[in-house]
Amino acid sequence: MSQTTIRPASSPEDLSAVRQLCWDYRAFLLGVSEIDAQITETFYPVPIYTGLMDRLTDIHARPQGIILLAERDGAPVGCAMSHALDPATSEIKRLYVGPQARGHGIARELVNALTDQATADGFDRVVLDTSVSLTAARALYSRLGFVARGPYQDVPASALPHLLFFEKPLTSPPT
Repeated sequence: MSQTTIRPASSPEDLSAVRQLCWDYRAFLLGVSEIDAQITETFYPVPIYTGLMDRLTDIHARPQGIILLAERDGAPVGCAMSHALDPATSEIKRLYVGPQARGHGIARELVNALTDQATADGFDRVVLDTSVSLTAARALYSRLGFVARGPYQDVPASALPHLLFFEKPLTSPPT
């Protein structure tokens, strides 16, 4: 039986695997639809995405963020990360599970781990955005208690019809 592990990415090898998964995610988005390719190239052209990959550990540093790595039978298969938008709001970014590992609940485990961490870190809510085209992601977020909302940051008007924004209120841990 296969075993999945979700854990913080901390070693250079972990972070290398996460960066590769992020590049795989970008390539996946380029193939979803023409509009998703345009949005990806607009927001994350290769030079900007390369810089983002170089700064992952700064952007998602503890204690206000985290980078998670999902492994299945010891092999990296997924990642997700979060960071603070403000003192009350944690944003989930770059949730991705490779095609070989889909259908095993790994994305759900990653989202739950990020929301649990955000709760423990004292955030009031978690937000995220996704493409209208990613129906499985949209269904997952709804099942996990996320509700649709308007944009929580500036987005070019041309991209708005193709993106969805979600929010999940968090319950504070017992004191």
